Amino acid sequence: MNILAIDTTSEFGSIALRSNGQTVAESTLNSSTGYGHLILPAVEKLLNEARLTLNQVDCFAAGSGPGAFTGVRVGLGTTKGLAEAMGKPAIGISNLRALASFGKTDRRGILLDARRGEVYAAIYNSRLELVSSETVMKRDEWLAGPGRDATEFVSQNADEPYYLASAVAYCAELDRHLWRDPAALDANYVRRSDAEQAWKEV
Repeated sequence: MNILAIDTTSEFGSIALRSNGQTVAESTLNSSTGYGHLILPAVEKLLNEARLTLNQVDCFAAGSGPGAFTGVRVGLGTTKGLAEAMGKPAIGISNLRALASFGKTDRRGILLDARRGEVYAAIYNSRLELVSSETVMKRDEWLAGPGRDATEFVSQNADEPYYLASAVAYCAELDRHLWRDPAALDANYVRRSDAEQAWKEV
């Protein structure tokens, strides 16, 4: 089973290939002008390194957010396009859940910077099952919630970032029963975009 995963939801972009239960190739993506022009050449290079073709990919996976709105759309759009072209299924994986795979305990508090003084947050267990719903709110307010003091916290750190494509591929492997028509792929924004927020406030 071969899974190709793409994550362009943050400045720490990456792609990864998971084959027969392990990550066999992974590459980081770095660009100050967006990822659109980088993804397809990077995918081609990754597959060449693994000696696989696009047609040998069984499922295409993408980090579906939360994260940068443009980055989320680029990753999902590319994943949809590749899956549709190859006639293969696709799946979107929450970036909070992917980040939870780096935890060590059974109760993992996951935090991602949502800007505006807020964080995207959730609690997952060691099986990467959601324990406390994904939400966006003030960091201190969320940390003060019940049970937070008994939780291991996992968050992105610019000094030692987590590149999530391999974790997205791992979650996609766990969720094989959720592989679907790529047309059904959707973003996990958690919070409305700035434009939607502004429209609501008018």
